[in-house]
Amino acid sequence: MARRVVVLLILGFALVAAPAFGGDNLGQQKASLDAKLASVQAKIAAARTRESALNTQIGGLTSQIQTLETRVGGVSSKLSSLRADLALHQRRLSTLNRLYAVQTSRFTDLRHEYSLAVIRLDNRLVSIYKQSEPGTIDLILQAKSFQDVLDELNYLGLLAKADNTIATQVQTAKIQVAAARKKTALVRQTVEDEANKINAYVQQEAFLRSSLLANQGKLTGAKAGKSHALLETKAQEEAAQQESDAIQAASAAIEAKIRAATAAPGDNPSGTVATPSAAGLIWPVQGPITSPFGPRWGGFHPGIDIGVPEGTPIHAAAAGTVIYCGWESGYGNLVVIDHHNGLATAYGHQSKIEVSCNENVAQGQVIGLSGCTGFCTGPHLHFEVRVNGTPVDPLGYLP
Repeated sequence: MARRVVVLLILGFALVAAPAFGGDNLGQQKASLDAKLASVQAKIAAARTRESALNTQIGGLTSQIQTLETRVGGVSSKLSSLRADLALHQRRLSTLNRLYAVQTSRFTDLRHEYSLAVIRLDNRLVSIYKQSEPGTIDLILQAKSFQDVLDELNYLGLLAKADNTIATQVQTAKIQVAAARKKTALVRQTVEDEANKINAYVQQEAFLRSSLLANQGKLTGAKAGKSHALLETKAQEEAAQQESDAIQAASAAIEAKIRAATAAPGDNPSGTVATPSAAGLIWPVQGPITSPFGPRWGGFHPGIDIGVPEGTPIHAAAAGTVIYCGWESGYGNLVVIDHHNGLATAYGHQSKIEVSCNENVAQGQVIGLSGCTGFCTGPHLHFEVRVNGTPVDPLGYLP
């Protein structure tokens, strides 16, 4: 960008002879406008690149969010079914627990009842054993009738038999309840295991759903941020475009004034450039060309680089008037000489300038010393030839 700015400056200086610069400084004005225009256009290009990148990122985030929404829907449906299944198992388990509690209570009561029946039977048997067996004569004497004798004998047997029957029935009921209680315990354990397994699935699906929702939230936030950045970038691009249009209009007006100024007396009114002969220009320094004229590093190199040690004297390629002498961004210390008739030369990266602005110099006169000022990777002379401000290949004008 700095090199382009200097190119535009040289364009302005080279087009206008020294008297023209003494008036409205049109060359400087146009160079300034062109420099601003180049900067604004770079901003527009950067904004468009960023806009394209943001659109790509937003598209990718939208795709990811849609994928997550599909997964969340599937997980939510599965989670809903699992929770319903878990609720049924828990209700069944709760009922089994109540049944088991009832059976346990009944089993406890029957076990107690059986204990009492056994005690009662034992006591009955002991009582019968301890009593002397009544003789037939005693029964006859005590009885009022023969039927009373039979009833008494039958009664004693029935009492023992009844006690034994009760004990047997209680024992049978106790065994049945114990079996039912054991079966209930097994079913309850099975249902509890199933409920625990389903609950584990529920926890896994819930965790997965939470993770998906968290990622979805992050992506949604990122998308919102990118969308906001995209809006800002578009606004900046529009503002920069408006600024560019305004600068272009101003630059065109300045250029028109410069072209009008070149038709002033003393210049070449026809605009025709006298092509120098082979000896029209001399080499400003003697050395190898380290970088030629033309495209370079994705940009354009408007001159040639001649490799010479620092401090090498630089000679004017032809007689003319110094229209610029000083520091200029990437060029470092720069001297521009107007040779009139639309021809100008420029000498960049000088370590020291030996001439003054508006000074008339002779061909071969030392105008400065080589160096590496400005944007430079090693000592050399950057040399340009411009026709009506437009850079041309210097090799076409050197012997």
